[in-house]
Amino acid sequence: MGVELMNASMLERMRASCQLAAKTLLLVGETIRPGISTEEINTLVHEFVTDHGAYPSPLNYRGFPKSVCTSINDCICHGIPSKKDILKDGDIVNVDVTTFLPSKNGFHGDTSVTFYVGEPSEEAKLVTETARRCLELGIAAVKHDARVGDIGAAIQEYAEAKGCSVVRDYVGHGVGRVFHTDPQIPHYGKRGKGKRLKAGMVFTIEPMINIGSYHCDLQDDGWTVLTLDRKLSAQFEHTIVVTREGCEVLTARPGIAKHSEDLPWSDLGPLSCPAAF
Repeated sequence: MGVELMNASMLERMRASCQLAAKTLLLVGETIRPGISTEEINTLVHEFVTDHGAYPSPLNYRGFPKSVCTSINDCICHGIPSKKDILKDGDIVNVDVTTFLPSKNGFHGDTSVTFYVGEPSEEAKLVTETARRCLELGIAAVKHDARVGDIGAAIQEYAEAKGCSVVRDYVGHGVGRVFHTDPQIPHYGKRGKGKRLKAGMVFTIEPMINIGSYHCDLQDDGWTVLTLDRKLSAQFEHTIVVTREGCEVLTARPGIAKHSEDLPWSDLGPLSCPAAF
């Protein structure tokens, strides 16, 4: 499948879906606390998204049974919400939201945040803040005529300098009228290598950063991905569009820069419970 370049009209509709996803995460941040179940997060997301005339993209996507992904501690991605999964003080949890706005001619907006639940350990802070900074550096590497490898190299170099590893098996992806499409955006690589970026490309950057090995362990449910060594993992994700000058962060939440040329920026500062943002 070829890579679609979005025009101004398409981007206007894309922004609407992306901003709904961003607002959904803000609501989640106000709600997360010790004692809440991931099923409660799922219900919150589902109701907020549908109340705004949209559909939660994960629901029934290739058989995924819930409206949001909730990945706790050693879960790298695609955690399935459950009444049995109760957040505890010291946990970290990634909440991955994707919204589909049919009233805007059908565009998906995809974004995620790793939240602190109560008081995190030093190890939890290390992996979470490393993942946050990796996303910032990946975004900063984007511009027209850059290479996909420039993004991955920026992320990999920083993560490994912090003693962390970068997941190889799951990558960023094109997003728009289709939930997952080209281009693929690995979070590791070499500068000057890979597909050339062009203005109008829209894709996610979503580095998954582990404290230990980057190897993954897919569970029997076909979705939940744990670290093989069961050490902590964290992730942050934005949907961006490539511009001539750099890129625009379509899922930017209030208080952070929308354009890569305005970097460095902090992705809303430390996230705690309740989230301070």
